[in-house]
Amino acid sequence: MIMKKAIIFDMGGVLIDLDVKACKEAFVHDLGFNGIDDILDPCHQKGILGDMESGHATLEEFRAYVLERSEKGHQPEEVDEALGKILVGITPEKVDLLKRLSQKYDLYMLSNNNPICTPKAAEIFAAAGYPMYEGFIKCYISYQMKALKPSAEFYQAVMTDIGLPSENMIFVDDSQKNVDGAIAAGLPAVYYEPGTNMAEVLADALNDPWILGQEVSE
Repeated sequence: MIMKKAIIFDMGGVLIDLDVKACKEAFVHDLGFNGIDDILDPCHQKGILGDMESGHATLEEFRAYVLERSEKGHQPEEVDEALGKILVGITPEKVDLLKRLSQKYDLYMLSNNNPICTPKAAEIFAAAGYPMYEGFIKCYISYQMKALKPSAEFYQAVMTDIGLPSENMIFVDDSQKNVDGAIAAGLPAVYYEPGTNMAEVLADALNDPWILGQEVSE
């Protein structure tokens, strides 16, 4: 019996495209919140946002923090809307690739994320025809697991839960820091540059031309 291999995807920047500029503009112009640069980063959030993504601050605490430092009269839902603008969408090409990969590989998600963007991501996947909680065997979300990439504990917990030999797993992330952390924890990983060809990156990393649609004779 041939043991299946697992591909573990980061979410933002790898699968779902990000627009950090639009997100920051929403906080500044829509809310009058000028501290967004202190907490928002494409890969590694800081301050209260980092605390929320690690599960050490609640959604209510994050909203309160922003509203206390914004122009008066705004509502919690406006904070959610501003942060949600960081998520743009997933391309049809990536959806098609996920559907193809799922025929041969076990697919998982491993993301530093929060209670605002995770539900929005699920909506994006569903609208694209690839329901997040059905298309991936399991989604490991930082705030739910109370751990953040690139901590070794996060990666090791995921590897233990998946239960495959490490050589049968590969992690894909758009942060070199996260890739390096995964490798240091014993999880093979590959860097993905947003906007490049995901299929080519995976085919090369897994030495599998089938990913590119090339059938290989035995």
